[in-house]
Amino acid sequence: MCLAVPGKIVEIREDNLRTGRVSFGQVVKEVSLAFVPNAHVGEYVMIHAGMALEVIDEEAANKVFEALNELEQEGLTGEGWA
Repeated sequence: MCLAVPGKIVEIREDNLRTGRVSFGQVVKEVSLAFVPNAHVGEYVMIHAGMALEVIDEEAANKVFEALNELEQEGLTGEGWA
């Protein structure tokens, strides 16, 4: 099973390969933005294996965050997901 999680783009770099820094709450990771050429700073993207797969709206991202928080409260995700 594959899992993609939403993150918010906080920085974009236009080098040889379009990359950026994406915030997952308290964690910020470097990801490839090659598949989302129209994504902008401040937008949410779904990330899987270090690749942004699609741009999503904030409401959709918040729904995922809520579901993950519920799983965490039920003890199903370990010690925090972000």
